[in-house]
Amino acid sequence: MTHRSAASPGPRRPASPAGWRRTALRLPVHMFRAGLGPLFRGRLLLLVHTGRSSGQSRLTAVEVVESATVDGRRSWTVASGFGPAADWYRNLKRTPQATVQVGRRFHAVTASELPAEEGGELMMRYAPRHPRVARRLCAYMGFAVDGSADGYRTVGESIPFVRLTEGAPATGADR
Repeated sequence: MTHRSAASPGPRRPASPAGWRRTALRLPVHMFRAGLGPLFRGRLLLLVHTGRSSGQSRLTAVEVVESATVDGRRSWTVASGFGPAADWYRNLKRTPQATVQVGRRFHAVTASELPAEEGGELMMRYAPRHPRVARRLCAYMGFAVDGSADGYRTVGESIPFVRLTEGAPATGADR
């Protein structure tokens, strides 16, 4: 699946953080491991996924864009701000079964990539709830936004979004 680029001349995705920036971005992982997950009040979750090359467990804290319960199954939608090259995103594409920690609770989940159009709708709903964060994230990722719903929709169409749903994927017999 490919994601459309925004109206601006292609995003300049930031390089993966290194040095002290990587340490700072990894701080929430350590906070989750220390039992401080409830401090994030559902805004962040700890994603426990399988490395695509090593096969070992990897830990990544990601922001929850939207959470919902459908047919009694919880789901959390997250975005890959570093684009499709982010390690956690590539790992989930290889092995979609993972575990998330929200607060102090753990949930077995299955990851599914969302279509670009749904990503646009998600970003359009997210921006009014978190306007300053949305503007900063867009600027950090190299997108110029005018603050309009259509501007955020266009950005959202070029960001990979993943839905993490409790339990195993539905089979033909489950539908």
